[in-house]
Amino acid sequence: MELVVFVLAAAMILVGAVGVVVRNNPVHAALSLVLTLFGIAVLFVAQEAHFLAAVQVIVYAGAIVVLFLFVIMLLGVDRTEDITIEPFRIQRPLAAIVGVGVIGLVVASVTASRDAIGTGTGLEIPTVTGDNDSNIRQIARSVFGDYVVAFEITSVLLVVAVVGTVMLTRRIKSGKGES
Repeated sequence: MELVVFVLAAAMILVGAVGVVVRNNPVHAALSLVLTLFGIAVLFVAQEAHFLAAVQVIVYAGAIVVLFLFVIMLLGVDRTEDITIEPFRIQRPLAAIVGVGVIGLVVASVTASRDAIGTGTGLEIPTVTGDNDSNIRQIARSVFGDYVVAFEITSVLLVVAVVGTVMLTRRIKSGKGES
């Protein structure tokens, strides 16, 4: 089973990475990046690094890609696309099938874990130190202590990038009466 998960996650990562490079539309390239980042999160879950998987999805696939999409939309796309014309006719039925499949997986996992949740068995997380919050404290100490300057510099760089993008999109008005 581990091999199957690895192969599927690796395929997600490779297809997404190739999609980032070969896509002409920047929005499609950003969505391919999301596929790559989700594949990496699956590999983190396979290695039982659940916190890193959550951070991967929340920070990178969520916040950073949303920032990319915001900048792409702010800069504008060179051509407008007619959304009434579907390039792939199978897209909507395929999306419906995938949606039903995901709902089925969620329902199946909830019903399968219902007994374990009710009894409290099978959900215990073994700890080495006996303190359930020790890992969280260590991560918090690192993030808010040792690496706080790096995180603050990164946030300043992201703000500068957004401000720079806004400045690039401004139209320069000449004072000579030209429009």
